Amino acid sequence: MSLTAEEYREHLATTAVRAGFAFPDHAVVLPESHEVHLGRMRLHYLDWGNKHLPPTVFLHGGALNAHTWDLCCLALRDDYHCLALDQRGHGDSDWAHDEDYSIGAQLGDTKGFVDKLGLDKFILVGMSLGAINSLAFAVAHPERLSHLVIIDAGPEMRRPGSSRIRDFVNEVQETVTVEAIIEKALKFNPRRDPNILRRSLMHNLRQQPDGTWRWKYDTRRFKAMGQTSHREERAALADGLARILCPTLVVRGGDSDVFHAEDAERLAARLPNGRWVTVPDAGHTVQGDNPKALVAELRRFLAGDN
Repeated sequence: MSLTAEEYREHLATTAVRAGFAFPDHAVVLPESHEVHLGRMRLHYLDWGNKHLPPTVFLHGGALNAHTWDLCCLALRDDYHCLALDQRGHGDSDWAHDEDYSIGAQLGDTKGFVDKLGLDKFILVGMSLGAINSLAFAVAHPERLSHLVIIDAGPEMRRPGSSRIRDFVNEVQETVTVEAIIEKALKFNPRRDPNILRRSLMHNLRQQPDGTWRWKYDTRRFKAMGQTSHREERAALADGLARILCPTLVVRGGDSDVFHAEDAERLAARLPNGRWVTVPDAGHTVQGDNPKALVAELRRFLAGDN
């Protein structure tokens, strides 16, 4: 992390107000940073404390990292033990030594992570890439989950929307100044505040010895996504949806061009205990665009409210 503890705390407080939260000063706490080792793979995660509360694991989207969940975890930490994982090739976790970013490899990471922490009957929340990996875990190990939340992704994908994201990632991967990165990021998502975005990017950028900046995520992952085997793995998840018996919430961003209302409705209908909601004023990155509304939906769902 490139922010000091004080800068990070100030950033959380600022983004919380911007998002419409009203946390008292003493409630703006920082997570603890930890690692687990699974063979050659080192995975980093953020632990928001209160281990006596129901465990909730958050999996981020592609080219993001565990900090994308900061406001959601801060808002939920008094009621849930929130754990946000940097998935392989992202954030402060290792890149895959063998370039294996298959759904199967990431399923192994998720299982290894929750096994190391001794989690059972936990809540799993995933967005985009994290949603696919959450579905894969739920299909393979349905008995381990108490609740499942799938955000703006499913076994099928909308190519125009997903291609727009991939084009943006490819465009900015060689950008070397923070100012240029911010300019391109705001063009891609005008909802973001440039001052807040600058500090948020510090969680996803690493400064090089020559003063330039590089993304923390492994761009080789996007090559893997384009392979036929990856598309087949993703499509095969649809065949296992009937195994997911826990209550499942499918969330879509109201302005998402990746996951449409009919996609959310179809996915929820195929789940034995599924329902779906739309979060307004949000694109694909729901937790970044409208975290307050997302938290409200999560609370309703986890409380069993219809």
